[in-house]
Amino acid sequence: MAMLGFASGLPWALSGPTLRMWMASEHVGLGLIGLTANISLAYLLKFVWAPVFDEARPFFLGRRRGWLITVQIALAGAIGALSLSDPVAHIGLTLGLGALVAFCSASQDIIIDAWRIESFAPNLQGAALAAEVWGWRVAFLVSNAGVIALSVQTGWHVAVGLMAVLALLGPVAALLAAEPEVAREIVPAGLAARFAVAVKEPLTEFLSRRGAAVALGFILLFRLGGALGAPMLAPFYTWLGYNRAAIAVANGPVSLVCGLAGTALGAVLVARAGVGRALLLTALLQLGALCMYPVLGLFPHAPHILVGISALEAFTDAFSDTAFLSYMSGLCHPEHTATQYALLSSLAPLALHTVAGASGFLAARIGFLPFFIACAAAALPGMLLLLLILRFYPPAERRRLAGVSAEAG
Repeated sequence: MAMLGFASGLPWALSGPTLRMWMASEHVGLGLIGLTANISLAYLLKFVWAPVFDEARPFFLGRRRGWLITVQIALAGAIGALSLSDPVAHIGLTLGLGALVAFCSASQDIIIDAWRIESFAPNLQGAALAAEVWGWRVAFLVSNAGVIALSVQTGWHVAVGLMAVLALLGPVAALLAAEPEVAREIVPAGLAARFAVAVKEPLTEFLSRRGAAVALGFILLFRLGGALGAPMLAPFYTWLGYNRAAIAVANGPVSLVCGLAGTALGAVLVARAGVGRALLLTALLQLGALCMYPVLGLFPHAPHILVGISALEAFTDAFSDTAFLSYMSGLCHPEHTATQYALLSSLAPLALHTVAGASGFLAARIGFLPFFIACAAAALPGMLLLLLILRFYPPAERRRLAGVSAEAG
């Protein structure tokens, strides 16, 4: 699971923050850099083609491993092609290859999640997921800070190209894994019957709940501020005068340790204080982290402040993930867990891959410091909806919609 987590985390930065840093270092316009937020729409829409990996069976190595190795080889090829592109001469091709990397990466995530759920007993799922998260975070460090630091010595083409080689660890992990033995349920005959079972029933059940619209609004808005700010971090650091080596240090081992600590402390807080209190605390931490970027603008030549803010961001993001994913899990009905969670987890990053695409145009128009102040303000509606959920729903409904026990009310 750690190896598969590494394979899952490696491509994420290559179509996101690392690609943006590459474009910023080549002085690509802010508007085009902001549009990179849209090339990762595959992570939002992966539930659309996920049934293909369930219904169709490759000719070799079984349903899960056969698809996994096929997608992983395509992913390595897409990363290799991206490394050969030129964001200055052919920006459209670079963005297209970045989108292809995101599509293959999202497809790999679908299959890895299915393999994990089918391969481990319920009491081992937590340990399997923890190993996957650790592998993911190490891979993200390699493909983000590692590539940025290496590019100083080798250039971007070589640094990104080496990630295509590392991506081949994915097929190795798939070959070492065992194909899960799962008895397939008999599905209803006919397209209409399959649609009703797979899509209509879970949606109808969720939307019929009192307060469902508030819960959906909270999921959409909870990370709006961070989603707007994320595409502009790389050009913001460059604008402040930080070189790639300083940025790599800021996003290096210190951020990794803080991210792992955030995951662990978030899990402890959820277990002891409940999801509601954990969400409230992490919302305040997220707001505080966003407010630090204007502060960084006042001290443009202080690398230690950059390291501190990057570490705070890593801790806050990891802490937030634990509480937020626990909240969404608590919203799922036991009979429709897989479908409802897939849909909710696709809604959560919607802002990052849609409205965040305009972040570059907004930053260019009003300036970086006002832009990050606006990002902090954009986090407030999500906080207000969270307070509404925690305050105004009765205990029985709160257990379903907010994931908070009646005693915590």
